[in-house]
Amino acid sequence: MVEWIASTGLTGYEQAVAFMESRVAGIAAGQADETVWLVEHPPLYTAGTSARPADLLDRRFPVHATGRGGQYTYHGPGQRIAYVMLDLNRRGRDVRAFVQALERWVIDALDEFGIRGEIRQGRVGVWVARPDLPPLPDGQMHEDKIAAIGVKLRKWISFHGLSINVEPDLGHYGGIVPCGISGHGVTSLVDLGLPVGMADLDVALRATFARHFPG
Repeated sequence: MVEWIASTGLTGYEQAVAFMESRVAGIAAGQADETVWLVEHPPLYTAGTSARPADLLDRRFPVHATGRGGQYTYHGPGQRIAYVMLDLNRRGRDVRAFVQALERWVIDALDEFGIRGEIRQGRVGVWVARPDLPPLPDGQMHEDKIAAIGVKLRKWISFHGLSINVEPDLGHYGGIVPCGISGHGVTSLVDLGLPVGMADLDVALRATFARHFPG
């Protein structure tokens, strides 16, 4: 059984890490259920294990070093964080397959709103093509990132997870090079013209989860 928890208000980052540490230990010991925890954070930046100092352009918000994979990313109000604590001992010890399943889960949830999310070679996360915007200087179509993914494993129990932009202040991304990728931008469901709220996204995430993480 997977327990779903949805927190109201803004959850501090240190509080979130402490909860995940405790829950992962409980899952590993067979004393707690697998968990998906839905939260929002106050404005902050997190630095993954591959974060480059030069990609922190403006320390306008607190910066938290984290053991998840990836580089710098932003979290804040209007962004749904899904912390995914699953036991890969019984789901297959394949990190690549697990990350791909997270990506497909996000893509299916976005599809509930008619948004075509896509993955790109060499760019973790989920992207949306923007033919409505001017192309890049090299002629490539402009693409915006709508969801970021970064995970960590302990005893093959996953934690951290993904973030999906519902209606955050996209200007807050200006303090970093998001995920170390220059040229492309970031977007959100509301930025794409959809009147979608956090509760709507939560319903879509729950409805599509079992397709990718059965049992």
